[in-house]
Amino acid sequence: MKKISFLGCGSWGGALGLVLSKQGVPITIWHRNQKIIDSLALNNSHYLLPSLKFPKNVQFTSSIEEAVHKAEIIILSTPSQAIRTIIKSCKKYMNETSIIVNVAKGIETDTLMTASEVIKDVIGNKSINIVTLSGPSHAEEVIKGYPTALVAASSNFKISAKIQKLFSNEKLRVYVNDDIRGVELGGSLKNVIAIASGIVEGIGYADNTKAALVTRGLAEIARLGRAMGGLNKTFSGLSGIGDLMVTCYSKYSRNRFVGEEIGLGNKLESVLDGMTMVAEGVKTTESVYRLSKNYTVPMPISHAVYNILFKNKNPKIAIEELMLRELIEE
Repeated sequence: MKKISFLGCGSWGGALGLVLSKQGVPITIWHRNQKIIDSLALNNSHYLLPSLKFPKNVQFTSSIEEAVHKAEIIILSTPSQAIRTIIKSCKKYMNETSIIVNVAKGIETDTLMTASEVIKDVIGNKSINIVTLSGPSHAEEVIKGYPTALVAASSNFKISAKIQKLFSNEKLRVYVNDDIRGVELGGSLKNVIAIASGIVEGIGYADNTKAALVTRGLAEIARLGRAMGGLNKTFSGLSGIGDLMVTCYSKYSRNRFVGEEIGLGNKLESVLDGMTMVAEGVKTTESVYRLSKNYTVPMPISHAVYNILFKNKNPKIAIEELMLRELIEE
């Protein structure tokens, strides 16, 4: 049977590992922390989500060589800012025919590359098999078996269809898409709008404000996405409006949580210090600010989030300024 390995065991990587293992697929999960690996092996219980219990067909290791060697499929489930380091450390053990499945949602801050671009940059093989698996999905709901839909994106239909078939079951439906750039951008940029949604919630504004924010936020995402080569239809799909909706409205959203704490008057540094999971949108806000300038794309909501997070802009004043901008057509 083919070897499938997960690099990283955060909540989403763990949930996807559970999906495969419950289908009888033996998997290997790697984590750099030996103490976490020892705990996983001993209890078969996830260290962040105790309700996630792994079946016995899951192996755990802190050896990246052991995890990657002869793996046919490698699921990369680390935070986006760690992808370059992880790929550098494991590329010498990888098979040239391995399929790398990225499930992170972010843009590398230093280079402004998407995840697949980072992977190709490190490996140096532009024909490497890369799929990005994305869409509106919270680990907590996948663990509970709630019906969920995702999209597997790759320029190579054969490998995206392979990942589609691997993960699909009666509770998880996967579609395919050849616009990997658009899918990665949609999954990344929505986190900035989710922070804005949390800020609105924290301040105490209600449904009208949230609806306006999500609608105009999607317009910003699609505007930059198209300028960077993504297809318009992608932003109307699961990795666009779908992921935006679930991230902006859900209690499980880390990025929305960050925004809500900011809206309540807390400082960014103290909010992040108190979190056990990564809110990708904070770093992505920096990247989006620079990308919008590089591509000369107006993104007033994203710029407002940037100024609130990094320039100590008062959230209420930032929202008032958004409302008082020059009046335009929709």
